[in-house]
Amino acid sequence: MTTWLPLESNPEVLNKYLGQLGVSPLWNVVDIYGTDEELLAFVPQPLKSLIFLFPCSDAYEEYRAKEDAELKAKNIEHPKSLFYMRQYVHNACGTIALVHAVLNNPDIELEEGSVIKKYWDAAKDKTPEERGKLLENDATFTETHEVIANEGQTAAPDINEKVYHHFIAFVHHEGKLYELDGRKSFPIQHGETSPEKLLYDAIAVCQQYIARDPKEVRFTMMGLVPTQ
Repeated sequence: MTTWLPLESNPEVLNKYLGQLGVSPLWNVVDIYGTDEELLAFVPQPLKSLIFLFPCSDAYEEYRAKEDAELKAKNIEHPKSLFYMRQYVHNACGTIALVHAVLNNPDIELEEGSVIKKYWDAAKDKTPEERGKLLENDATFTETHEVIANEGQTAAPDINEKVYHHFIAFVHHEGKLYELDGRKSFPIQHGETSPEKLLYDAIAVCQQYIARDPKEVRFTMMGLVPTQ
């Protein structure tokens, strides 16, 4: 399996990355500092996606395996219009979360001829597995990721170092809240939501993650929102 350097969970780094990928500067990533109503009121609206970084603890891995088995047994189908891709590159979860966040919001403009527009044009009619393979073999995307991964505030780790944290994205699609995680077999639908309620409904799912790991504190939440 191909391995990339991990991205830093830093809005400044991620926004530079979005710009280099060709995402409209009208949108950017901001920190979400907590789950209290007062703090959430400071998050610019409309929120297009909540990006969540969490530790891949034993508790999480056990839950992921159980959830996967239960959902496979139900044979749930998801809308073809929901853009979802599988992860086949180690440490690509930050990139995949951004791609899920952006490409499930068609009102976010993509620059013609840009890295992400070319990827979208090639991937939009593919299966989630084919989309993951396209990313793995996209030399320009790989190069752009590598440049950004080396620009964080902390030194980039060795490429073979085991990374403990994982990025996922939450989006609103056709009245439903979806968790998009390339390590899972399919999107996870978390019930009804709306553009206005996305922040609060996604936070509620994040709180379930946090509750499963009560001794863990290394959780980070960010939002894809209008640039202020």
